[in-house]
Amino acid sequence: MRLDNSAFAPDSGSLLDVESLRADTPGCERVVHFNNAGCGLLAAPVLATMLDHLRLEAQIGGYEASAARAVQVREFYTELAALINCAPRNIAFAGSATHAFATALSSIPFAAGDVILTTRNDFISNQIAFLSLRKRFGVRVVHAPDAPEGGVDVAAMAALMREHRPRLVSATHIPTNSGLVQPVAEIGRHCRELDLLYMVDACQSVGQYPIDVAAIGCDLLTATCRKFLRGPRGSGFLYVSDRVLKAGYEPLFIDMRGARWTGPDRYQPAESAARFEEWEFPYATVLGCAAAARYAREVGVEAIARRSPALAARLRVLLAAVPGVRVLEKGPELGAIVTFTIEGWRPEPFKAAMDARGINSALSFREFAQFDFGDKDVDWCLRLSPHYYNTDAEVDQVAEAVAELAG
Repeated sequence: MRLDNSAFAPDSGSLLDVESLRADTPGCERVVHFNNAGCGLLAAPVLATMLDHLRLEAQIGGYEASAARAVQVREFYTELAALINCAPRNIAFAGSATHAFATALSSIPFAAGDVILTTRNDFISNQIAFLSLRKRFGVRVVHAPDAPEGGVDVAAMAALMREHRPRLVSATHIPTNSGLVQPVAEIGRHCRELDLLYMVDACQSVGQYPIDVAAIGCDLLTATCRKFLRGPRGSGFLYVSDRVLKAGYEPLFIDMRGARWTGPDRYQPAESAARFEEWEFPYATVLGCAAAARYAREVGVEAIARRSPALAARLRVLLAAVPGVRVLEKGPELGAIVTFTIEGWRPEPFKAAMDARGINSALSFREFAQFDFGDKDVDWCLRLSPHYYNTDAEVDQVAEAVAELAG
């Protein structure tokens, strides 16, 4: 089936040198990578940085290599800080966004009856963590309702803030199971007005959108480096505001990286976000993350934020025209994640058919998004997530593959 894409101009509106960016991305030669919400393809400078450090470790030893690259290691903090508009002291490395989120949660002294106010679209692992806190400490988990057009109803959420005075307000900027972009800055304004602790999961938005923690007004922000930032797996970071640091928040299990043992029966937490880190670091990964953040800033996050969602919007239009395909996105603002169902297929065989065509994708299931998929009455969907180095021709190729399978 040949789709009608006459309404689209080739790579319309792109301010990026896509050809050069693809030349910098070796994986583009092998696959049509529409799984950037899972892992972005590494850029050549990121890969080179990591391999170079691993070679150095092999030549002179791991401790010695990290000491030799101390200046470059510090660039992890300066590059990530520049990416999200904070000071380097506010950044902590983490092994994943989930690790960062759990470590941040552990620093909050929850008590029975405390309220966690969140949305119906928070990331699955965050929702499970909240339920675990409810089970162990007796906290209450309150979910703000969605607006009719999709996404959280901010006015209703603000009313719940005033009613419950929650110990923590939490929101996921872009959920893993949808292209929905939540209004995290609007939520943050209400949190500041009421002096509430506010945590944002930016796992799917760092590297896809400009992130300004000052504009968002969050106290804590978590993210991974492997997705739209195009960093290595096994890496993430935590932003900790000066307000939280000054208030003395620290993780439940703090180690010799996060604190000094100042006497037999006392310790002193680090003054910076380093108190949320652990002593052992995967230094090649840390250096790769710094290179990925630098690369994104050099490409231009504003330009990325225009191109990636535009590619996804093109894909939604093409898929919506395919009989038997139901595009699931709903919300006033949509990012570079596209989810859909297709009649007559089971999940694993359908993904395998896409894999056989050289198209990378991901499956999402109801257990990843109990509220959202319950509202949409779906048990699974295929997730496609293009990024700025993908092309309009690849979007058309993917849509035509889906149309062929639907037929």
